Amino acid sequence: MTDSFQRYLRAKRTVDDRALDRRVVETLRTELAARADTTDGPLRVLEIGAGIGTMVARAVEWDLLPPGRIEYTALDLNGDNVAAMREYFADWASDRPVTVSGTDTVELDCSDRQVVVEPVTSEAVTYAADTPQEFDLLVGAALLDILDLNGLDTLLESLAPGGLYYFPITFDGATRFRPSHPADETIEGYYHDHMDQKPGGSSRAGSDVLERLRAMPGVELLAVAGSDWIVRPDDSGYPGDEAYFLRHILDTVESAVGEMGGKAFDELGPWLAQRRAQVDAGELVYLTHQLDFLGRIENSE
Repeated sequence: MTDSFQRYLRAKRTVDDRALDRRVVETLRTELAARADTTDGPLRVLEIGAGIGTMVARAVEWDLLPPGRIEYTALDLNGDNVAAMREYFADWASDRPVTVSGTDTVELDCSDRQVVVEPVTSEAVTYAADTPQEFDLLVGAALLDILDLNGLDTLLESLAPGGLYYFPITFDGATRFRPSHPADETIEGYYHDHMDQKPGGSSRAGSDVLERLRAMPGVELLAVAGSDWIVRPDDSGYPGDEAYFLRHILDTVESAVGEMGGKAFDELGPWLAQRRAQVDAGELVYLTHQLDFLGRIENSE
C-alpha cells in the first residue's frame, strides 16, 4: 500500500503535464492576458481542489498568468494537502528563478509577476457561495467527477462578470490497464460503478459536464478537448515518481472494487498481484480518458 497522498499528488504532476491539452492551455493564456488588460487591480484566481499547489506552480512555470500581481486562492477540503503547499512551493522553486516568501500567504516572486497564494481549507461549493462574483478565473482540475454537479452553478457564481473557468482532467468513462488480463472488464466495471455510487460522483463526468455547460444560460464554452492520462515505461522505467502514482491507482482500485465486489469476488487478489508485479518490473501501462473545459460567463448588463 502507498502511504502518502501528498506524494501521490507530487507524482501526478508529470502525468497531468503530459495530459493537459496544449490548445486549451494556449487559449487560456490568451484569454487571461486579455482579461488582465481590461481589469483594474490584480487578477484574482480561485482554484478548488488545489491539492498541494501543483497547478499554481504549473501556471507560473508555463507562463499562463499575465505579468503583474496575481491573487490566487488555493482551496482544498483536505487540510493535510493545504499544509503541504508551502513545502511543495519551496521544493519546486529551489532550482527556478522564483523566490518564495510570506507567512500567512505564500508569495511567489518571478521576474515580471508576483503570485500571492492564500491556502484555504474549505469545501468548494460552500466557499464559493460566500464569495460571489469576485474572481477572474475559476480552476478545478481532476475534480468534477467527485463533485456534485448540482453545485456547478454556485461555483460559477464566484466569477466576476466575464470571468473564465477552467476544468481540466475531468474523468470521462474509460480506464484501461495493459497488458490485458481476463478480469479487466469485470474489475473496470466495478471500479466505475463505485464512482457512480459516491455522493455526487460520476464515471461519465466529462460528458455530464459538457451537457451541463452547453445548457446553462449565460455560460460560454470556449474550448473542450481530451486530456488522457497515459502512463507507460520507457527503456529507463517510469518517468519521475510515476511508479508510485501507479501503485496509488492500484490501491484505489483495490478499495473501490473490493467494496463493490465483496468477499465473493475472488479475481481481485490475483489481478492486483499481477498488476503490482508489472509495476515493479516496469511493464504496466495505464490509460484513462478525460476532458478539459475552458469557458467564460457573460458580462452582466
